[in-house]
Amino acid sequence: MLGKAPRTIQRMRLDTAQARVLAVSVCFRTADCSVRCLQSLAGEGADVPGLRAVVVDNASGDGSAIRIREAIRQNGWDSWAEVLESPTNGGFGAGNNLALRRALAGASPPDHFLLVNPDAYLEPGALRALLAHLERTPRAGFAGPRTEIGRGNLRGTAFRFPGILNSLDEGLHVGLVTRVLSRWQLAPPPRAAAHRTDWLSGGCLLVRRQVFEQVGLFDEGFFLYFEEVDLALRAARAGWESWYVPAARVVHEAGASTGATGGRELERRMPRYWFESRRRYFLKHRGRLGCACADVAWAAGSALWNLRRWISGAPRREPLRFWRDFVRFNLFGRSLP
Repeated sequence: MLGKAPRTIQRMRLDTAQARVLAVSVCFRTADCSVRCLQSLAGEGADVPGLRAVVVDNASGDGSAIRIREAIRQNGWDSWAEVLESPTNGGFGAGNNLALRRALAGASPPDHFLLVNPDAYLEPGALRALLAHLERTPRAGFAGPRTEIGRGNLRGTAFRFPGILNSLDEGLHVGLVTRVLSRWQLAPPPRAAAHRTDWLSGGCLLVRRQVFEQVGLFDEGFFLYFEEVDLALRAARAGWESWYVPAARVVHEAGASTGATGGRELERRMPRYWFESRRRYFLKHRGRLGCACADVAWAAGSALWNLRRWISGAPRREPLRFWRDFVRFNLFGRSLP
């Protein structure tokens, strides 16, 4: 946990030919996606020879680990890629922590960690662009790429920290309110130039080793969702910055394993752990009052939107039974110990 704050870091020339990067990808019954992800990482090895990769199989129980190992052997990736099996499925943070903890305890830990979902594929030069930005920005602890959901469908990956005002905006779905609250908008439109942001999607994220050394690893109390928001907020309080780098490009088939995102949001219910993670985040960082205010703000905004939708016949803009689940799992959810 001990480490130097960003202000004390010396500006150093980072030669990508010498940069030591460990890519960590957590797999749960997504063997085919994981192999394709490794294939995209193999293409980055020419620019970053110090790249290594570990696929954490989160107790898939369907032979995924065997299939990925076989693909590694057949493609000749044995020198830089491996599979690490977790005995249990503790979620995204726990799966990443398994590999991060082992690497950080080594005699020569990596300089950077590339956290990449198995259904995310790097475009040529993406990793080099992310590394180059961290080289130019010594206080940057995180760098995230421009992300497309499928080909040509740009997806926002740079966000503001969740709060009361953007909870109201998220529930209300009214353009005028969004414009008034644009300063606090949770997911502002993607921009063409690199810029600072509060947090970045964990679908593909480059992290300096010193961030983990200083603020710790993922909070394993989050099974899935909000764990990267929690990490970014802890890092921001310690002086680290998050940067969106559109020169780096990634294609993400979001929700391949959960079905909760990736253009299918309206067809399925959000999983219970999304609501539990949201509640954990607000209780942890905003306290009970802040959590209650954010809940009421979203509920009030959503109630007004649904009344308007009922009157006007507008289409649904929330996942199936989202209001009912929000009330059940969030408004009346269990409090954290």
